[in-house]
Amino acid sequence: MLKRIFLFTTLLATLVAISQTSHAARKYPTRPITNTVVWGAGGGTDAVNRMLMAEMSKILGVRINVTNKTGGVAGSIGMNQVLKKRADGYNLVGISSSNVTAAVNGGWRERFNVWSPFIFGGSPEVISVRANSPYKTLDDLIKAAKAKPGSIKVSASGAGGIHHLYLLELAKATGTKFQFIPYPGSAPSQNAAVTGEVDVVITSMAEQAQLIKGKKIRPLGMLDPNDFNLKGYGEIKSTFPSYPSLNKNLPIPQAIGFAVNNKAPEAVKQKLAAAFEEALTKPAVKKWAEDNFYVITGEHGEEARKEFDRFESFFSWALYDLGSTKESPEKFSIAKP
Repeated sequence: MLKRIFLFTTLLATLVAISQTSHAARKYPTRPITNTVVWGAGGGTDAVNRMLMAEMSKILGVRINVTNKTGGVAGSIGMNQVLKKRADGYNLVGISSSNVTAAVNGGWRERFNVWSPFIFGGSPEVISVRANSPYKTLDDLIKAAKAKPGSIKVSASGAGGIHHLYLLELAKATGTKFQFIPYPGSAPSQNAAVTGEVDVVITSMAEQAQLIKGKKIRPLGMLDPNDFNLKGYGEIKSTFPSYPSLNKNLPIPQAIGFAVNNKAPEAVKQKLAAAFEEALTKPAVKKWAEDNFYVITGEHGEEARKEFDRFESFFSWALYDLGSTKESPEKFSIAKP
């Protein structure tokens, strides 16, 4: 008899818990949400998330607090912190495509599919030097790098990230060797170029534009097949015609946005998706993207998960083939592209 009572009590408690969870998901959100950006303040991922969360908070009717938690490899400390929290939709993570290499670079032990991502969009890549740099063209830089291999310092945000991968592809295409200096975000890596702490910086146009127009740094070229006309500065030429082998693996599409734990209730994901879609229709968001040189793509759900699976496959195997990972992608069952 006691055994039956115990089983009944356990079953009742389980049903109550399920009911409460379902009710909470339907009501979501009822309290403030926290979005932890895994890259530094002032960088592209940080800027996109702060702008986007401001719009989504109006739609969802609750405050969304944006914080930064940098460190580790490819944003691993911030991602680990958020992943340990309850999967109820109240803890989001601000991410970019650069985070998909955290596993093969020894930062964490998870595949990226633990997240359900929302992709705002991306911006083309540019290589620049400090304003008074002796390197007037990319050819000047390549010649100097060949003359003294490993002597030229190049900054970017995080080892194994998209900007680092661009540097590795540039080195491979030009037969050069650079000294890579990782920083916890694009903003500090660009500041290092401004102050002369490093010789070169590779980040996105969205992140460099104001520094270029302010003559704090000087672009050597676009790491993109297209030239770029930067209003207030002028035309920045593509580096691809001079180095055709860059076409083999570049450009790599950039994806900046946020994610929620994939174990979150479907009702929560749907609420976030609806708010995300509505935010992207707002004139203020569209103008911000245009003013900051972003192309909005707006993927979420299965479409975004497939996109990040593709990024994880391509980035992980590209870095592995370039000899720049600690672990083989096979260890994590990451399929070859």
